[in-house]
Amino acid sequence: MTICYSLADFQQALSLIPNNYKIGFVPTMGALHKGHISLVEKALTISDTVIVSIFVNPTQFNNPGDLAVYPRTVEEDCKKLREAGASLVFIPSVKDIYPGDDTRSISLGGLDLTGEGPRRPGHFKGVAQVVTLLFDIVKPTYALFGEKDFQQLSIIRFFTGELNYPIEIISCPTVRESDGLAMSSRNVLLNAKQREAAPHIYKTLKKAQEIASAQILPGSKEVITPVMLSRWVEEEINSHPLLKTEYAEVVNSLTLQLVQNWEDARDIQLCVAVNVDPVRLIDNIKLKQTL
Repeated sequence: MTICYSLADFQQALSLIPNNYKIGFVPTMGALHKGHISLVEKALTISDTVIVSIFVNPTQFNNPGDLAVYPRTVEEDCKKLREAGASLVFIPSVKDIYPGDDTRSISLGGLDLTGEGPRRPGHFKGVAQVVTLLFDIVKPTYALFGEKDFQQLSIIRFFTGELNYPIEIISCPTVRESDGLAMSSRNVLLNAKQREAAPHIYKTLKKAQEIASAQILPGSKEVITPVMLSRWVEEEINSHPLLKTEYAEVVNSLTLQLVQNWEDARDIQLCVAVNVDPVRLIDNIKLKQTL
């Protein structure tokens, strides 16, 4: 496995890959866990070579404090990637990615108007900036992203198509701990009591999935709407003293717009953000899918 710490070294390494090779690309911000490794493993099944980037992108952090405490474990990350079978790791500097001001305006198709968008101003603009710049550098055949960041995945898929990148976006299922907690680099910031509390998020999502299927509130015969379900999820998560729901939204899986009735969309997703002070966790689950 080759590790490149500069753009020049990476471009040299990239030039040695045969032109007919299919390149699988896994962009990360490091602090790798089994979820990231599952993306590498999937990439290995469809590609001739797998490239992983490790870059903590400053433009997608609207909170400087969050950027400062974001876990950085490059040496351990590279060990995991070598064991997983990655071919090339790109660990650029900020100047490599942003040599000057990036004044481009990338359309997000309104997919940033719900969920993380209003709560983290500029976040998805930063995601679009770094992902497109990395696409321009790596020129992959496939790019792989996890479904835990469902809104991010939807936005990346949108602008990849809008900008006519010849790249296939591959989505991979959320990888969870044995107790259901979605794997996240932020999980290491949880103390013991918070870590014990955090699985209540996914337990609530699973129960919400059951309620959506029956469309009846627990303990009653009242028909439940998506708005009522959102309210129930928020109250259920908040019933744990260490958890505070920032949002619980039932959205159209394709447009990410809020749905008022189950008939409003063929595919529906429940997305949540929960504060386990000071750690902020996101998760989601499919409520309705038309096959």
